[in-house]
Amino acid sequence: MPKPTLTAFRVNSIFDYDYILEVTLKEFIRVMKALSDPNRVKILKMLQHRVMCVCEIKAALDLAQPTVSRHLKVLENAGLVGYKKDGLWVNYHITDGDHSPYAANLLGNLRHWLQGDSEIKSLLEKLPSIRREEVCKR
Repeated sequence: MPKPTLTAFRVNSIFDYDYILEVTLKEFIRVMKALSDPNRVKILKMLQHRVMCVCEIKAALDLAQPTVSRHLKVLENAGLVGYKKDGLWVNYHITDGDHSPYAANLLGNLRHWLQGDSEIKSLLEKLPSIRREEVCKR
């Protein structure tokens, strides 16, 4: 049985091939673990609709700030979320998944998933009323 080809990598030996498979498996597991927590899925669903800071996410999910920061770090390490500093604000956003084919695929599908879920609907309905000027006390 021939080995599958890896178009993104140049495989020079069996050792390179094994290494690539190991890295790919670790990357896949990292993305799947990031999506294994309901609050992280909720964060992604909110970020599909707008850029948010930690305070806004904290207010929407009613979680402690360190918990939100930890969730965002897991999502960032999986290549699902990125951030950009804007003065005092750190704005989190969905990535395009360009660093991971698994992240890209799941982010694309997540746009269509859970649209009918009552928890997600309720959360998204709250978003317009959550304003950083009111929830962030700097």
